[in-house]
Amino acid sequence: MSKTERSAHTTTDHDFIRRWVEERGGKPSRVKRTGGGDDPGILRIDFPGYSGGDSLEEIGWEEFFEKFEENELAFLHRDMKGDDGGLDRFNKLVSRKGREEGDED
Repeated sequence: MSKTERSAHTTTDHDFIRRWVEERGGKPSRVKRTGGGDDPGILRIDFPGYSGGDSLEEIGWEEFFEKFEENELAFLHRDMKGDDGGLDRFNKLVSRKGREEGDED
């Protein structure tokens, strides 16, 4: 199956992820009331002005990537512009297990 401009790609490259998120105004976050102690809980990327405002809490990149690695996650994303010309914000944190060969950016 060929990839189209709407195709999603995965990466584990911390620098790429941080740059992609920050270019779109996003922040590393966690879901409130998850985790405990040194565990930040469920990770998310928060984009201001979206519905996560009340349920998400910003965390630092170091803490985000520590949990990202601990849970063997990959960052699924698209690199395209929307109809309004803005950068696509589609992203999802997925397990590294089961990724197809060649998906790495």
